[in-house]
Amino acid sequence: MLSFRSFGFGQVLDKIAKMDFFKKVFAESDPADDDPEEEEEEDLVDPQDELKEKCAEKKDCQAYKAKLDECNARVESKTRTSETCVEELIDFMHCVDHCVSKTLFTKLK
Repeated sequence: MLSFRSFGFGQVLDKIAKMDFFKKVFAESDPADDDPEEEEEEDLVDPQDELKEKCAEKKDCQAYKAKLDECNARVESKTRTSETCVEELIDFMHCVDHCVSKTLFTKLK
């Protein structure tokens, strides 16, 4: 009696059978099968980012922001310049970080 195995297809059939098995075992679940009671994960919001935005808008830091914007405008208006606004950026970020540090740890869980 002739069979696929006698023609050397045995290994191929075994591989196909294993593939079907793995497809069934590791198939992705249907989203409809999920429990409706499971809560969806909320997107986490970094409290530091929120505080940085609020602090950047405060009067104390607005003076540094104005100097930074003025420097950026000056540098962008020139085609060839070696000037950078690093000092202004550091001053502004220092002001924001100082403001954030006062209240950040009260917001952490």
